[in-house]
Amino acid sequence: MSSWRSDRRIWDISQTLRPTNEQGGLPVWPGDTQFAFERTWTMEDGSPVNVGRMTMSTHSGTHGDAPLHYSQTAPDIASVALDPYLGECLVIDATDVSGGAISVGDLPHIESADRVLFRTFARFPHDEWDGDFTAIDAETIEWLALQGVKLVGTDAPSVDPQESKTMDAHKAVLKHDMRILEGLVLDGVSEGRYELIALPLKIAGGDAGLTRAILRELPDA
Repeated sequence: MSSWRSDRRIWDISQTLRPTNEQGGLPVWPGDTQFAFERTWTMEDGSPVNVGRMTMSTHSGTHGDAPLHYSQTAPDIASVALDPYLGECLVIDATDVSGGAISVGDLPHIESADRVLFRTFARFPHDEWDGDFTAIDAETIEWLALQGVKLVGTDAPSVDPQESKTMDAHKAVLKHDMRILEGLVLDGVSEGRYELIALPLKIAGGDAGLTRAILRELPDA
């Protein structure tokens, strides 16, 4: 018998791509490309359709890092398998973590979790950049890999601190051939298990892929 239920609740955990205006705009890494959108064809000017053009970083909003992002010889986002981005995940509330990074001691007991998502913001900063985000210790990545975790997600813009030059957490991810989702929006999502569906765009040569990420209630919830 199929486990599909049409009434399973869905949480959209993606940022909205939008340009900067008086109310703010899509937060981007300092020095990276600002998101921009404009109409190139408009119905009001006689076109039969509306068509737009976007300029952005590959790391705009919610995105999946490709191994190429942190290794010159690693696969691009178009080449990675999709399995890690689909399936049951565990959301962990890390909003009370201190010290700037999630350590192994901050983790609850993790049993058979292939995917782990960390909520670090009490309220996601939709309209401004917050460089004082909570990163993830490289030792934590190592520990998660030993538990069988193949994807790590966070609502922070990076698994490493903003000023990191060594990229230790990214290197630990590369070592274990794990995948990363960054820039998730987990406001209103309780700690627990969900189905994750988060497919990065298939960009040849892409160091990351913009992602529409959702959580869906598990069939037996």
